[in-house]
Amino acid sequence: MILISGAAILLALLLAGWGLASALEGIVMRGLDQRLDSEIAVLASAVDKQGAVDRTRIAQRRGLLEPEPGWRWRIAGPDGVIGSDDFPPLAAPHPPDPIARNSVPGPPPGPNPVEPPHPAEGRTEQGARIHARQIAIASTRGPVTIAAAAPRAVVARPIRAAVVPLLAMLAGLGVLLAAASLVQLRLGLRPLRRMRDQVADIRAGTRARVDEDQPTELRPLAAELNALTADSERALTAARASAANLAHALKTPVATLALDLANDPPRTEQVARIDATIRHHLARARVQLGTSRAATALRPAIEDLAHAIARIHADRGITITTDMTDALMVAIDAQDLDEVAGNLIDNAARHARTAVAIMAVADGRQIRLSVTDDGPGIPEADRIRATQAGARLDEGGDGHGFGLAIARELVALHGGELMLDEAPGGGLSAIVTLPRAARTE
Repeated sequence: MILISGAAILLALLLAGWGLASALEGIVMRGLDQRLDSEIAVLASAVDKQGAVDRTRIAQRRGLLEPEPGWRWRIAGPDGVIGSDDFPPLAAPHPPDPIARNSVPGPPPGPNPVEPPHPAEGRTEQGARIHARQIAIASTRGPVTIAAAAPRAVVARPIRAAVVPLLAMLAGLGVLLAAASLVQLRLGLRPLRRMRDQVADIRAGTRARVDEDQPTELRPLAAELNALTADSERALTAARASAANLAHALKTPVATLALDLANDPPRTEQVARIDATIRHHLARARVQLGTSRAATALRPAIEDLAHAIARIHADRGITITTDMTDALMVAIDAQDLDEVAGNLIDNAARHARTAVAIMAVADGRQIRLSVTDDGPGIPEADRIRATQAGARLDEGGDGHGFGLAIARELVALHGGELMLDEAPGGGLSAIVTLPRAARTE
């Protein structure tokens, strides 16, 4: 819009400048023609009915006939040609110009004008252009042609003197119009920017709806956004209720089946895999229609998980440390946060040799959470496969290959990302970005 506005302003100013320059040239040219016609009238008054020229009369008016260097005159009649010595040849006479004819009060005085004065153009020996006016007068001995000429520079000088400041004014006007267009555009888009920020706040969990007190054109959009938000909330509630009901319905049969097969290790392993698969798909169902309006304090949740997992691996002497401020809030509910962070911390603890380090920092509108262990790590070629459902790089371990997959999908469904990287000094560093629930300092 700014480019189109700027191009339109530039084109309009160019057309205005061209039009004003053309109009100014026409005014100056008409003034010059009137001066030349006045000279022709003086010259014609010195010609009698027989075509004879009163040279004394012309000599008396010499200052009027040649007011400036470069002005010329000529009379060609039965007695020969008199006038300026360097009068150049003129182009073929033009047809009478109605505009020029109307600009002159009437035919110049003389015996018998054949036609009104008409314009003509010529060039001097040095190549300079001249503008002339000429007329034919009938006498008893034949026609007498009278011409008066002036340098074209007489027209160019006043036009140049007027056009230069005019162009400067037009350039200044163009800058002002462009600035006004930019300000108008920014003011016009301000309600959209405000609505964008409100939608971002809804995603961050700091508000539930956008303001409907908007300009007339945006009110229907605000109403539709609020309706969409309400529909999403209802769908989320229904999805979570369905997931909870399904989890409750499957929990008892699976537990009973595990007890019945307690003495059959291979089948117990299969039941455990079924349980992990059910939990995996229920976690996906729980956030398929998820929202980021929830706000969970990060530090208490992480410290509770770290304490619980440290107790599970107490026999191995694994130390789990945390480093984060109390102000960090994530736009994800506590259950989903436990699922993500719990899988990452448990995976790190199972593969760590002695220690696991957990750190979180704010990064713009997101929070960056890293879980680092000092274990063997994962080769770069296997890191993508490690986050796929059911993938187990360590077949000798006690996991089922769903932990990192669940964490990756939950993070992605909340608008974040899970990355696996090599930790400084060896080991694995799992880094997740989570949406930030509120501005923190």
